[in-house]
Amino acid sequence: MVRPHQDVAAAPPPPARKTATAAPPPPVTVRETTTYHDNWFDKLAIGYLSRNLQEASGLKNGKDGYEGLIEAALAISGLLSVDQQWKTVATALERAFPSYILTMIKVMMPPSRFSREYFAAFTSIFFPWLVGPCEVRESEVDGRKEKNVVYVPKCRFLESTNCVGMCTNLCKIPCQNFIKDSLGTAVYMSPNFEDMSCEMIFGQQPPEDDPALKQPCFRTKCIAKENRQVNCSS
Repeated sequence: MVRPHQDVAAAPPPPARKTATAAPPPPVTVRETTTYHDNWFDKLAIGYLSRNLQEASGLKNGKDGYEGLIEAALAISGLLSVDQQWKTVATALERAFPSYILTMIKVMMPPSRFSREYFAAFTSIFFPWLVGPCEVRESEVDGRKEKNVVYVPKCRFLESTNCVGMCTNLCKIPCQNFIKDSLGTAVYMSPNFEDMSCEMIFGQQPPEDDPALKQPCFRTKCIAKENRQVNCSS
């Protein structure tokens, strides 16, 4: 006996397997390296500070120009403790500026609007060789506008080292202390590690809970990590 033919519905095809797509890598910020053309005054000042750093630390190097200055700072960062780094830079600055001149400035220019604006203008004119081009900006002090801020769009020292630890321990902290102790004027140096800019605010005390001191170092291209294996992120 022949069974009647039955139409069997075709089984639906299996669902397509979803293919996992890897997330695109985060964008890499490529910073354009600044090229500097130092004039005779720049070269003289750079060499003078570099020699004072090397003499204060006892760590010599045979390099010239800004490269020699960075090499001197790198040696200090790699071989000395944080406290010793501060003291070494302070010693170098004391050697660079005669004490009688600093004492005279401190006595003749006590904290005032004039002294704050004077120090800001002086820094913007005579220190671009160290930090790069800068300009004077205003801020409010006791309800009044003053031109007491030096704004550095891109710090030469930070760009050259790419190291948060070298910025804070060899520039920010010792310079704040030196200016306060030697010139009698408070100054707060506020680096921006996102764009490598910095503000020097004369007349403002650094905060006790300074965010710059909690900043981890850059993950790549930090010369202290690459050249000296310094753990500057802690």
